[in-house]
Amino acid sequence: MLLRLAYLAATNTFALLRLLPMSDRGKDIEILALRHQLLVLQRQTGKPAFTDTDRAVLAGLLHHLPKDKLRHLLLLVRPDTVLRWHRDLLKRRHAATCVPKRRGRPPTIRSIRALVLRLASENSSWGYRRIHGGLAALGIKVAASTIWEILVEHGIPPAPERQSATWADFLRSQADALLACDLFETRALTGTRLYVVAVIEHSTRRIRILGATVHPTAEWLVQLGRSLLMDLEDAGSRARFLIRDRDSKFTAAFDALLADAGLKVVTTGMRIPRMNSLMERWIQTCRRELLDRTLIWNQSHLLHALRQFETFYNGHRPHRTLRQAAPLRPLPEPIDLPAQIEHLDVRRRDRLGGTLHEYQRVA
Repeated sequence: MLLRLAYLAATNTFALLRLLPMSDRGKDIEILALRHQLLVLQRQTGKPAFTDTDRAVLAGLLHHLPKDKLRHLLLLVRPDTVLRWHRDLLKRRHAATCVPKRRGRPPTIRSIRALVLRLASENSSWGYRRIHGGLAALGIKVAASTIWEILVEHGIPPAPERQSATWADFLRSQADALLACDLFETRALTGTRLYVVAVIEHSTRRIRILGATVHPTAEWLVQLGRSLLMDLEDAGSRARFLIRDRDSKFTAAFDALLADAGLKVVTTGMRIPRMNSLMERWIQTCRRELLDRTLIWNQSHLLHALRQFETFYNGHRPHRTLRQAAPLRPLPEPIDLPAQIEHLDVRRRDRLGGTLHEYQRVA
């Protein structure tokens, strides 16, 4: 619009310069000719459409004329319309020079909005009033209605609708108190069946190979239970529940031994292996990374391979749940300097004849 207005102002200025040398008689004749052409156009066309630029030009040219003389002019619009255009033009100029004041409350800063969403996600039972109290305890002053608007804007339902917990959330909150064990079998080169008992911690993902045998008797399992309890006591474990399947090899004596030590045995449902998913997943990992790639000669060879895999699993193998750290080894400090990255010295250590590879950076 500004470019169009500048163009029209320039053309009108040149037209005014052209009219200056003309006599009054020539101007009157030209005015009469233009008025007649305007009457002809009014008979042939309907209601004309004016743009904002046209309104501004006409209002600027005609606002100097008195209102009584403006009524005698032959215009496409009424004189009152031209006067209204002039008033609107003055309002726009006044609005451009005056900065309007902001109305209402100032917007909530981004950090407070992020904190409100964090409190709502981490505390499913907190409504907007409870979140308002939590912010007040931190010294953050914000209206409760503002918190409600933030939750509604991000589609977060009220607290009663967010209190339902999933099994994943429940197990994650109780991970420190959970152990899982299982008894699985493998075969040696001679075709002999070998049975292995392993226990995994839900919180740290640490694995313990309790033993392997050809004949899993009740006395053998009870002895493994005693070894497990001694190991947990030395490690300061806070486990209170042990998840296992309904294998008949786990006898009542085994459960009674654990119950006397404060470990409650929880059995899974019939043919529902996902109720002991961590243990089942570890068995698949053990088969895929060790047993399917190793020729097992006898029981002693199996125990040796399992001990090596236990050390590798707990001390080196990364876990996504632990943010790629190992159960018994935290992640090293990241490398930031380009010079250190260009001169990396990484050593490899082989276990079980190269079946398992461990990589370590030399300081």
